[in-house]
Amino acid sequence: MTDEQTTLKSLPLIIAASILAIAMGLGLNQVGKGFASRAGEGISVTGSAKVDATADKAVWPLNAEQVAPTLSAAVAKVNSAVESVTKYLTDGGIPSSAIEYASVSAYPQEEYVNGNSTGRVLNYRASRTITVRTSDVELVQKLSQGIGTLLATGVSVSNYGPQYYVSKLSDLRPELLKQAMEDAKVRAEAIVEATGGKVGPVMSVRSGPFQVTSPDSTDVSAGGYYDTSTIKKTITSTVTVMFKVK
Repeated sequence: MTDEQTTLKSLPLIIAASILAIAMGLGLNQVGKGFASRAGEGISVTGSAKVDATADKAVWPLNAEQVAPTLSAAVAKVNSAVESVTKYLTDGGIPSSAIEYASVSAYPQEEYVNGNSTGRVLNYRASRTITVRTSDVELVQKLSQGIGTLLATGVSVSNYGPQYYVSKLSDLRPELLKQAMEDAKVRAEAIVEATGGKVGPVMSVRSGPFQVTSPDSTDVSAGGYYDTSTIKKTITSTVTVMFKVK
């Protein structure tokens, strides 16, 4: 085979290799441009702020429940229990206007044998809910903790525990969101300045749900968390901010 024939035979391979090299070069150039563009678009940072708060509203549900052979006797016994609960509350300092009463409910309890009702009524169970609503959270806490003295007299009442709320939560939100935004900017500046860049204007902001927890708690929820078991609380807000990077 002559040198000319060898050259002609190798020519397609040389052309193909050249095209591949050019394509790879262009591809890498575009990839590099893509990374640079993505890095230059912005940075997303989450900022947070928290404040300690004290509940200023208490809701305390109690349930008086009695069992008797007849319906009338069960209702009479539950009404007597409600009177005893009311006396305990008012003697303790709760005003009558802060006490609410639900209607009396009663139902028969049937006899069952091997999981089947015999149709025979064993007794009747009656109940009535008493709810305390007041701003005196400290008094409610004290009475809730001391309700054992009432139970010791033979009064049957279920104490579900007081629920404590911060009624002015909406007033705290603007300042917490402002502080969370400031925290997000500080974090963004710390990250960007380490690479020689500068934080530009805000591109987007997304506010997260508020978390109302007991002090030092780590409880959170995607939809927001509200712990009502304690008087002392910590309220946390978060914002996710996209800053333009210069």
